[in-house]
Amino acid sequence: MIEFSREAFGLPESISIGLFPLEGRGSDRTFFRLKWNNKNSAILIHYNPKRLENTYYADIATFLHDIDVSAPRMIRHDPMDCIIVMEDLGDRDLWSFRETSWENRRVLYLKTLQIIHRLHGFPEKDFPSRRVRLMEDFSLGLYHWEQDYFRDHFVRDVCGIELESSFKRELEEELSNLTKKLLQTRRCLVHRDLQSQNVMIRNGEPFLIDFQGMRFGSPFYDLGSLLCDPYLHLSESEVDELLSFYYGLSKRDLDWQAFQGIFWEASVQRLMQALGAYGFLGQKKRLNVYLKHIPAGLRHLQRATTQVSNLPRLRELSQRCQKA
Repeated sequence: MIEFSREAFGLPESISIGLFPLEGRGSDRTFFRLKWNNKNSAILIHYNPKRLENTYYADIATFLHDIDVSAPRMIRHDPMDCIIVMEDLGDRDLWSFRETSWENRRVLYLKTLQIIHRLHGFPEKDFPSRRVRLMEDFSLGLYHWEQDYFRDHFVRDVCGIELESSFKRELEEELSNLTKKLLQTRRCLVHRDLQSQNVMIRNGEPFLIDFQGMRFGSPFYDLGSLLCDPYLHLSESEVDELLSFYYGLSKRDLDWQAFQGIFWEASVQRLMQALGAYGFLGQKKRLNVYLKHIPAGLRHLQRATTQVSNLPRLRELSQRCQKA
C-alpha cells in the first residue's frame, strides 16, 4: 500500500511515508491516513470487492467532481488490488459539531442542503451510465426489503417481538401504501446514507463521503436521512427551518403541507432501514457500537410516525418496541 501511494504521488524512496489505521465504517473497507514530509497527507482505502457497491466508489467520486458536488478528490485507484488513494478532508464531520450552537450548525446544514439539492437536480437523462455504475434503483422490491430488514433484525431480533397475524396484515398494508407514495415522488440521484458522519467539514465547507450506495430514488429519502439522523438530535423547529430552506430551493410541484407529509413518511422508511441495520450490525456482525444508537433511532421513528396519520400500526409497534 505504501508503494502504491508512493507511485501515486511520484515520491522517491528517500521520502518516508507513514501509514496510520483509521476507524472502520462498517462497510468491508479498511481506512488509513498517509503522512509524509510532516505536512502532506492523504487517505488510503483497501476495500472488499465482494461488497459490490465498494467497487463503484471511485467512479462515483469522479462523477461528483464533474458535476460540482463536493466530494473527496480521487488521486489513484487500482481496481485489481482494490486500493484507492484520495484527498484527505480531515477528521471533523457534521456530527462532531453537535455540541456547538445552532447558529454555527445551521450554516453547515444549509450548505449541505445546497450540495444535496445540486445532486438531486442532476438530469437523469444526462447520467453517464456507461462510465459510472450504481446500485439498483429504489423500487417496490427495495422498499419492501428495507421494511423486512427492520422487522427481522430490529423488531424480532432486538426487541423480541413476534407479530400477531392480524396486526402483521394491517402493518403490511400500511407499509405497502407508504411504498406506493414514495414511488410516486420525483426520481433523482440520492446519496442513500446522508447522515451526519458522512458529511465531512473542512474550512467550514461540507463534503459528501460514503456515497458508494448512490442510486436513483426519492429526494425525500436523503432529507429524512439528514434531518432525522439517529446519531444526533435536531429540534422540531430546526427540522422545519431546514426543510423549509430545501423547499425554497425546489420546484414547487407540491404545496408545503404535502411536502412536509412526504418528508415525514420518507423519514419513517429511512429510520426503519437504520434500525434494521443497527440490529444486524450489532448482533450479527458483533459491532456493538451500533447498538447504542438504537434508543435515539427509535425516538426518531416515534416522532416521525406522530407527524402523519396513515401509520397507526407502525406507531403502535414503535411504542411496543420502546417498552421491550
